[in-house]
Amino acid sequence: MNEAAQFWSHIVAASLFALLVLWQLFSGPRSQGQRTLVAAMALTSLWAWLEAMATDTLLTYLAETTRNLVWVGLLHQLAMNADPERRQKGLKLVYGAVAAVLGLSIVVSLTHTMIDPEPAQQQALIATALLLRILAAAGGLILVHNIYGQAAPGSRTAIRFAMLALAGLWFIDLNTYTIAYLSADAGDVMLAWRGAAVALLAPLFALGARTDEGWRIKLSRAATFQSLSLLGICAYFAVMAVLATILRGSGDDWAGGIAVTLLSILVVGAMVIMPSPRARSWAKVKIAKHFFEHRYDYRTEWLRFTDTIGGDGSSKDPLGRRIVRAFAEMLDAPGGCLLVRDEHDGLKIAGEWEWPGEPFTPPARLFDDAREEVFWTHVVEDSRILELTGLREGWSDTRDMDAGPPHWLLRNEHGWVGIPLVHDRQLAGIVILAQPDFMRALDWEDFDLLRTAGRQAASALAEAVSQDALAKAQRFEEFNRRFAFIMHDIKNLVSQLSLLSRNAERHADNADFRADMVATLKSSVEKMNDLLARLAPQSERKDKKAVPIALDDILSFAIAAKRSQHDVTLMGETGLWAVADAPGLEQAVSHLVQNAIDASPKDAPVLVRVDGNADNVAITIADNGIGMDPEFVRSRLFEPFASTKDGGFGIGAFEARALVIGMGGRLDVRSTPGEGTTFTIHLAPADAPTMRKSA
Repeated sequence: MNEAAQFWSHIVAASLFALLVLWQLFSGPRSQGQRTLVAAMALTSLWAWLEAMATDTLLTYLAETTRNLVWVGLLHQLAMNADPERRQKGLKLVYGAVAAVLGLSIVVSLTHTMIDPEPAQQQALIATALLLRILAAAGGLILVHNIYGQAAPGSRTAIRFAMLALAGLWFIDLNTYTIAYLSADAGDVMLAWRGAAVALLAPLFALGARTDEGWRIKLSRAATFQSLSLLGICAYFAVMAVLATILRGSGDDWAGGIAVTLLSILVVGAMVIMPSPRARSWAKVKIAKHFFEHRYDYRTEWLRFTDTIGGDGSSKDPLGRRIVRAFAEMLDAPGGCLLVRDEHDGLKIAGEWEWPGEPFTPPARLFDDAREEVFWTHVVEDSRILELTGLREGWSDTRDMDAGPPHWLLRNEHGWVGIPLVHDRQLAGIVILAQPDFMRALDWEDFDLLRTAGRQAASALAEAVSQDALAKAQRFEEFNRRFAFIMHDIKNLVSQLSLLSRNAERHADNADFRADMVATLKSSVEKMNDLLARLAPQSERKDKKAVPIALDDILSFAIAAKRSQHDVTLMGETGLWAVADAPGLEQAVSHLVQNAIDASPKDAPVLVRVDGNADNVAITIADNGIGMDPEFVRSRLFEPFASTKDGGFGIGAFEARALVIGMGGRLDVRSTPGEGTTFTIHLAPADAPTMRKSA
């Protein structure tokens, strides 16, 4: 049964792949990658035919290995067709490792067929050959995964079906040889039906061969790193399995001891090396040096740098600490500190991140020493990255040595690299990184990346300084605005008290006048106390709660103080209630009436009218004064410090509108030059409270 399945399943696979080859040969010119695909399909057909005709012979082993080598070559060709600027130097080593495993499997197969070993050694060679084929299939799957997974989205469509079919081919081999290694009988069944499984992949290869464009792909550094990691793990287990199989087949008593010793050495070595920061730094440096055209994946580094500087939401560290961490992660430094320029032209510590020793002690003034000024001018103008270790030990760039680095910069032995932050050709600060566990000399790539990152960090630092200055200016502006309001109110109080003092000279003997004077003085004292409270730094103006109030008394009181200056008439409905803040409404009406008086001729009365309905209560202040032009009303009337009056503060209308809005109302204005102005306060109506009679 197995013989028939072996023959027919592989004959079908050979026929299907042969038809694919003929179809491709008669389809006209193809791309280089697809020509390699045709060659690989031809070798797959040849391998399947040999499996049907000469099962389990050296020829079939050679055909299968050659087939796999060509498929690996196709993957290598795709990887090498990537953008040359992003091509990894060590990519050939990754593929070479898989090819070496395939070559070693041929050597083991030749050894098994060409010599007549002892039975125990024969079993060991068979097991070793199976393990090498398992490892080769696993390595192939890893390469397929990384080629497709790291390809740019636009280039995946062209290779999707070919990669899926190739992954299926090696997945079949992986399962077949794994089962054969664990159970010889089950392995014979899997080997017999393997041809049928491979035949099912032919349509996928046909779809992959149809695509005529897009066989250039773009890889990232992660592809090689992932390949190395996975291949390293596979190689570790393969070495252990091969050693165990060979020692098991030797039949000697000392085999177990050797196996235990080798296993112990590998485990202890892994436990010592893997957690070591120095070992990881060394490995990263060596891999970057020997496997890549460039030390850095600039896209990844820049995204990480900007995310750290800008704050990615996972950290609430201040900006100075984030800047230090961003540079430390870029160079694998254990920590660092940030010195920024202060208002006295000195340097101060603005942030630290895992700094290992005593902090730096920069001078109070940066350019007090002429030699130090020459040094920093040299650093800024030439965009120098300072290797502090080299400056201390005397092997740094001669230009930096000749410029005379300051002693305080070299005194701290933990300093490794200094990155100046230059903004608008001025030194904004300097980031100093601590020495890593594995030190290396910096090269041009480090310098270029650090200069660019330094400019970005300097811009972020300058923006933060500007925002801080703006916040301070806004606080001063708020204080000045409140002070301007208070000055405006004080002006009104002074006018009221001046009038009171003049009238007191004539009416001091009048008892009614004295009573009014006392009431006016009490009201003025309350207003002045309120003004002082509003001037306090912690007293941010807050909207007071609006409640139902009676309008008659409030309007009468606001107008009474103005009637001594001008004819002010209160008219309209009485007994109305509205939702408002009583002191705020009195102050707003007082401001608007005063503005109307200032704008009106002496013989033209100011009219205050109250109207109400179920939806609205309107308080109208109208005058027949000079009026205002539409442009002033639209753009400047409700702005502070804008006034049409000589010597006016330009605060009254602005504050009146703010007060009305704060109590939930609205202030409208209509004005015509030469005819006058009308302000209307709109408030929500309220019902008068009912008095409950006692029984």
